Amino acid sequence: MAGFHASQCGFCTPGMCTSIFSSLVTADNSNRKKPADGFSKLKVSEAENAFSGNLCRCTGYRPIVDACKSFAADVDLEDLGLNIFWKKGDKGPDASKLPSYTLGGGICIFPDFLISELKALHNKKDEANNTDPMENKYHPRLSNTLCDGICSFLDCLKFGSKALENPVDEASKEGWYRPTSVKQYYKLINFIELNESSVRVVVGNTSAGVYKDHDIYNKYVDIGGIPELSYIVKKAGGIEIGAATTISRSIEILLQESKSISSTDESVVFKKLAEHMRKVASPFVRNTASLGGNIVLAQKYQFPSDIATILLGAGATVCLHNAGELQHITLEEFLQQAPLNPTTLLISIFVPHWISKSEKETSLVFQTYRAASRPLGNAISYVNSAFLGQICFDESSGELVLSNLHLAFGAYGTEHAIRARNVEKFLTGRSLTASSVLRAVQLLREIIVPMKGTLHAEYRISVAVGFLFSFLSPLAKGMAVPRISELALSSRQETISDDEHKPIGEPTKKYGVELQASGEAVYVDDIPTPKNCLHGEFIYSTKPLAFVKNIKFKSSLASEKIIRVVSAKDIPSNGQNIGSMTMFGDEPLFGDPIAEFSGQALGVVIAETQRYADMAAKQVKLASQYYFYMETQTALAIPDEDDTMVVYSSSQYPELAQTVIARCLGVPFGNVATAAALCAYKLKCPVKMYLSRNTDMVMVGSRHPIKAHYSVGFMSDGKITGLHLDILIDAGISVDLSPIIPSGVISGLKKYNWGALSFDIKLCKTNNTSKSTMRAPGDTQGSLIAETIIQHVASVLSLDANYVRQKNFHTYDSLVLYFPGSAGEASTYTLHSIFDRLALTSSYLNRVDSIKQFNRFNKWLKRGISCVPLIFGVSPRPAPGRVSVLKDGSILVDVGGIEIGQGLWTKVQQMTAFALGQLWPEGCEGLLDRVRILQADTLNLIQGGVTGGSSSSESSCAATLQACKVLINRLNPVMSKLRLQSGTVSWDNLISEATKENVNLSASVYWVPDKGSNSYLTYGAGISEVEINLFTGAITILRSDLVYDCGKSLNPAVDLGQIEGSFIQGIGFMIYEEHQTNSDGLVVSNSTWDYKIPSVDTIPKQFNVELLNTGYQKNRVLSSKVPLLPASGEPAVVLASSVHCALREAIQAARKDFADSTEQKSFPFTFQLDVPSPMTLVKELCGFDIVEKYLENLLTNEFTNER
Repeated sequence: MAGFHASQCGFCTPGMCTSIFSSLVTADNSNRKKPADGFSKLKVSEAENAFSGNLCRCTGYRPIVDACKSFAADVDLEDLGLNIFWKKGDKGPDASKLPSYTLGGGICIFPDFLISELKALHNKKDEANNTDPMENKYHPRLSNTLCDGICSFLDCLKFGSKALENPVDEASKEGWYRPTSVKQYYKLINFIELNESSVRVVVGNTSAGVYKDHDIYNKYVDIGGIPELSYIVKKAGGIEIGAATTISRSIEILLQESKSISSTDESVVFKKLAEHMRKVASPFVRNTASLGGNIVLAQKYQFPSDIATILLGAGATVCLHNAGELQHITLEEFLQQAPLNPTTLLISIFVPHWISKSEKETSLVFQTYRAASRPLGNAISYVNSAFLGQICFDESSGELVLSNLHLAFGAYGTEHAIRARNVEKFLTGRSLTASSVLRAVQLLREIIVPMKGTLHAEYRISVAVGFLFSFLSPLAKGMAVPRISELALSSRQETISDDEHKPIGEPTKKYGVELQASGEAVYVDDIPTPKNCLHGEFIYSTKPLAFVKNIKFKSSLASEKIIRVVSAKDIPSNGQNIGSMTMFGDEPLFGDPIAEFSGQALGVVIAETQRYADMAAKQVKLASQYYFYMETQTALAIPDEDDTMVVYSSSQYPELAQTVIARCLGVPFGNVATAAALCAYKLKCPVKMYLSRNTDMVMVGSRHPIKAHYSVGFMSDGKITGLHLDILIDAGISVDLSPIIPSGVISGLKKYNWGALSFDIKLCKTNNTSKSTMRAPGDTQGSLIAETIIQHVASVLSLDANYVRQKNFHTYDSLVLYFPGSAGEASTYTLHSIFDRLALTSSYLNRVDSIKQFNRFNKWLKRGISCVPLIFGVSPRPAPGRVSVLKDGSILVDVGGIEIGQGLWTKVQQMTAFALGQLWPEGCEGLLDRVRILQADTLNLIQGGVTGGSSSSESSCAATLQACKVLINRLNPVMSKLRLQSGTVSWDNLISEATKENVNLSASVYWVPDKGSNSYLTYGAGISEVEINLFTGAITILRSDLVYDCGKSLNPAVDLGQIEGSFIQGIGFMIYEEHQTNSDGLVVSNSTWDYKIPSVDTIPKQFNVELLNTGYQKNRVLSSKVPLLPASGEPAVVLASSVHCALREAIQAARKDFADSTEQKSFPFTFQLDVPSPMTLVKELCGFDIVEKYLENLLTNEFTNER
């Protein structure tokens, strides 16, 4: 991971490493042939899916994929991206330079101290239960290998359950029970009061991640240890899989069974079932969740299960144990029963063999389908289906006919999966023609009726129709058949580096990356909890403008764990009800006495553990784009001596957090830190608050929603002469930083020369959560508005949008007019050359022609391509810096910028080594490892300012260089003296002598940008090509090419990572991330279940990025030799509009095709494409009834031809 620059903030990195390691071990345990030395048995295709369920907000996934692919036996080393193992210009990639890998993952040692902890935990359980030593009873071996150690740990947790030798006595106690037989299970259940809401029967307990709002439980019954529930029995008629078998193991069994069947026709059911199950959940969930548990969730909680649907389509049956008897029923009957209770056990699932009837020369067909917001990455389906049937040729009609049909549909807003029996009955024995397929579709629409309140109901019905058509159309004559192919991920990174200013300009690995990858990096929640520490969670209003009379809790197990509720009444008399502040105004910590908006904090519930606090906070009764940082808002507040408070906060602005806390507490000394500090102050003990993802998403603001209306004037050649805009910006309840958004919007718009430009922008106060700045605030929205106008003009004039774009590019004179003070010299305006270069290197014109051909010959898939320019303004801010040299020669650096994954510390480290390198005998060689960057705090370094705007790295490096210069001036006299004495002077001798001479080896500065460099423009361009599926609206980004002028990059690897990551985050904003609220303004897309950021399976299939090191901006020079780097963390978000524009082109191609084929010439080619534009919207714009229109058109043409 470190070598491929695959970590930024590092919060997700240990999980990525774990998923990759799991995939390697799984592959190496297979019976594939032994790979070449240094590689695993993993395949490249498997590497791309190894972490499909893991989420990353920083990297854009590409380098993580490369790190995993580097282990694969079939990897093409040329396809691996930028890394530290070989450089561009080398003769070729050398596999021997990669870290060595031992087949099977090697012998990883489980730490001795953890073995001791496990044994101690075992012994503690023994004493509590008065049983024999657990290591003998439950886990006879405890070796020191990593895998065995992990298994020991997990088993310790499971087998730490109550011994069930006397269920009558044990059933009244709290704990985790693990019966080892069906008989023992029922003995236990008989003595537990089944009406208790505190009892939960589980296998993997993965449903806790879905149904988070359910109460905590004091009794868990784990049935995973019952052998009868894990049996695999092969029978003549099929295969029986125990209900407690994991989904991953079920996939293995089905694949093995499919391979054991000689007839391809007969093995298709098992193979398709396994392939579909691989798209369910994520690898780590499938490794834990059980097959039976998934089906029970579908039956009990109306869970939109893919597995229940596909097994229903395959004709599965189930075996139940009830009242001492075994009962065999169809899966369809099981799903229709009353919700399962603990007195009935699901024992097994039976999947039958389907054999073609040879006497009728029939063939078996089986297909499964799903429409989900992600192809693989842990997303539930909008609709899923499975179709099975036997086909034979009818000589009398010359058509194919179907028999023994199973048409199963689920997840469309139904209580459970169903079979469309009316459609089955109609199609059985009938020739497949346009007429019969149309009638089948019409019958299906009568059956697929989502329940009231189902989101995207019409979409789901339309997709179900599309799935049925997809199944039937290949079997009928003369129908267009969709052709969908899987594409492997590939990438290319181009950078230019030189050795002139080493280590500046080198792609060195990220500072501290090994700590991140190993999980040793300490985040706020990793800080050991102090003794007597309590935990807090916000209670928030679910209604706007609600008068809060009091706060009560539902009677539940969670409410019993509450210690105290801290509210506005607990703020000290000399303090203020303030939670956050900006230069524009304050925001209260608690809504008191009126909750002004849904999601406003009313208080903090305090409990002994974070889980108790989280669950209790959800039990309260009361009369855009979300940030989705990996680490939610977290704070630990510890009262200290002399009435002071030590606060650890996951903040980009520690100085502001300190100010707000001081004002709230009324002590001289937004926000979770303030709440934690208030609770700790009131309770006189440490308090930690780690917001759950749900609470964080509800309470924390988001990107500003914007509504824009425009009037534009233009010539027939596409030249725009004037533009007026009326823009409304939803700022939420408080001012926050909203006043800066209009300038960002206009800055994003001004990348084109609009001629006469006027605008009226209004910031609207609404009873919603406060909106705040988020990566490229305002510029992202403004740039998209600009591209929408350009495409609108091009559509009206029937011109190529790229032609219209270039027609309205700035000349240097108009650039100066639009960006006075930041346009720079004419030589720095590189947009024209960048745009031309990108069009050339990406083969843009050839691809445009290819896409036209593709769209002409593909009815159900359409493609679009678009190229957008970038002009992004950057304004560096003042920053403090301190560089200190210790007596042993090590170097400590303090800067105000906060390392949040953007590589700030890495660049500061490089700048320090470069600056002090002139005093090092070998230049900067070896000095890099001596530099240590210290975590910022508000005591050691003041005026740190806020980290944001993509300029903090630049400012911190400038401050560091300035401090180094001070040190160099102090050390030069000592250096000169020593050189006269001995010639060459080592660094250690220099520092030792300087210490003896009492030289001040610590330099503190406050860097302020010069007037000539306090703002500048950066340039870039991006081309994206997308493909849409007209049946589902699914979007595939086939390729994205980005070119960005980086001026002089301090670290190309860091800047590439920033560009790729911000571009993928921009795709999330443009396409995937639906920030939904209810009628009260309460955020309802409040978890990863509902809110989908991009995952590895949604990034561009081919992703190419080029950094141009033009070295311009000569007026922004830190020294006579080193120009500063332009921003890289935010501009590429804007380039994601290329995906949105390409999507518009693809939708337009679909609308035009259907307008032409159905002779609806009035079909509008100009349409509104909102942001985000998920697959549901794409499908709606392409038409919910396109299948019916297509079939009706076929029938019309047949009738015309007959005449």
